[in-house]
Amino acid sequence: VQLQASGGGLVQTGGSLRISCAASRRAFNTYVMGWFRQVPGKEREFVATISRSGLVTYYADSVKGRFTISRDNAKNTVYLQMNSLKPEDTAVYYCAAFYGRLPYITSQDQNRYDHWGQGTLVTVSS
Repeated sequence: VQLQASGGGLVQTGGSLRISCAASRRAFNTYVMGWFRQVPGKEREFVATISRSGLVTYYADSVKGRFTISRDNAKNTVYLQMNSLKPEDTAVYYCAAFYGRLPYITSQDQNRYDHWGQGTLVTVSS
């Protein structure tokens, strides 16, 4: 499956932004989806994940209560709604996917993911 992330940009501290990731494959609803982010010079880190059914989500502690991951299987798209943004949220955000054998599994382990998008830059100004 090919993934195309979009929607990044410049936003002020406290603002909101929604980024999207469109998948090329019809069987999108069989894939667990995740969002990761990376700051230059640092390791890529987990942000959020959603089960193939959309019923189970999991977040990094640093974004819990501020970010919401969701998916629209009819549109082959996963979203990350980011609210109350902070300068430390500045990063390149990557969407990723792996085949989910069961409808309720998720993963924060980036090694589980075998499909990656190209990334979209989110910059939060102070």
